[in-house]
Amino acid sequence: MAGKSTLTKKKKTGYAFGIFTESLIYNMFYTYYLTFLIEIAGIKPAFSSIIIFISIAWDAVTDPMIGNYTDRPGVDKRKVMKTALVPLGLVFVIAWTSIGSGLSSQLAKILLYTFITMCLWVFYTMYTIPYYAVVAEITEDYDERTEIRSFSSLLNAVAVGLGNILPALVPTVAILLTPRFESNAYAVVAAIISIMAIAFGFVCCNSLKGVYEPKKAAPGESVGSIKDTFKAFGNILRMKPAKYFLVFVFFFLATSSMIQSNLSYMVIDCIGMDYDTGIVAVIISLVISMAVVVPLVEKVAHKKDRRFAAIVFLSVACIGEILIKIIGLDAEIGGFKIMCVVAPVVLGIGTGTFWTLFYSMGYDLVELDEFKTGTRKESTITALPQLVQKFGSAFGILMAGLLLGAYGYDSSGDIAGSESLIQRVTDPDIINGMENISTVIPAAMLFVSIIFVILYPMTRQRFEALMVQLKKKRNGEPYTTEGFEKLL
Repeated sequence: MAGKSTLTKKKKTGYAFGIFTESLIYNMFYTYYLTFLIEIAGIKPAFSSIIIFISIAWDAVTDPMIGNYTDRPGVDKRKVMKTALVPLGLVFVIAWTSIGSGLSSQLAKILLYTFITMCLWVFYTMYTIPYYAVVAEITEDYDERTEIRSFSSLLNAVAVGLGNILPALVPTVAILLTPRFESNAYAVVAAIISIMAIAFGFVCCNSLKGVYEPKKAAPGESVGSIKDTFKAFGNILRMKPAKYFLVFVFFFLATSSMIQSNLSYMVIDCIGMDYDTGIVAVIISLVISMAVVVPLVEKVAHKKDRRFAAIVFLSVACIGEILIKIIGLDAEIGGFKIMCVVAPVVLGIGTGTFWTLFYSMGYDLVELDEFKTGTRKESTITALPQLVQKFGSAFGILMAGLLLGAYGYDSSGDIAGSESLIQRVTDPDIINGMENISTVIPAAMLFVSIIFVILYPMTRQRFEALMVQLKKKRNGEPYTTEGFEKLL
């Protein structure tokens, strides 16, 4: 393994910029794609959520295959990341075109957009699996891992803002494109985001020069197979911390993706603001809250540990979601719609906390698995939480779409191809349902997530005890399990 020493600030910064590639695409997709499929492509809400569920579930299936490949000796994670960048950008633009809006068959639209988004997520995974896995290879230091991820999360706040604010310009872009081409306004914004994503991706890859080297195969060492990967998944799932960690991941991502995919409807119908001004206010508040909470989470994690920080800040977010429902998303103070600030701040506390701690918590499983099996599987262990992450995200979006339909929302009155012509809902029952999708339903799932963080046994003290004994085992010295028995 390369690079056990402390990384330079320049290298950490270059690596952290790679979060823009992942986050710009991720956030535009999760916030707007359900709305795009319903309003622009003209696909019914339930079917739209199924498209997203299938494509993300497919992405989860490809995770172990890509993780297995990038874990093989001789495979250069940097080259895999570089290879994915241009195709990722191109397919992302295609996914937002209105090529399917003119089709009369719902089935034809479903098949078309399902295929496109399945391709999108393959290239996305080719970039993200090695991007996140490489940190476990370049440093084993508990605090340095937290520092790298927290700085990346701080930049992620900017990426979240860009990934959400730029698509808010769609109505303006549509006017500039004239009625003939306005249905492709999303694609124009997607092209801008793709160019940025590709550029930042190359910056990240170049920053890894000199601090990362591909694993070298030992004489007679197997390169591994997909069967070996699933066997490794089985071994990981038998580790006590992994079980609790993965359930925590699933329910948090279900929570955040449900809220995020319902954001447009929350702004227009629940808060009662114009789309243009409302979505910008929401996203700016979200970004600022993330930027504030990330260093606080890092400080608490350094002082105590990551588990404690997750419990504290996610509990605040859960209580906040419940209070928002009690007060109401349409609350005003002096005519100002306060929930365009409060609701995204609460969401930002949760997302800022999760993305600061998620991957660094997962990295700790690499050493535990190495202690048990004698081998390091950084990409495979990164792939498993990502697999669960994507199923959680897909589940949240699926539930949002199904619930929109169940509450009676029908977009047939809207004009396909123009985001600005979404009609505001007046039925109080539908509005109440939309409010539930953004508050109490995700709050219930977040509560489950917090329970499993509490049960998660990987503390700083136990990790440090594990590392002492793992180093002895690597050196062929006698070792014990003293101090981390609860991890086994």
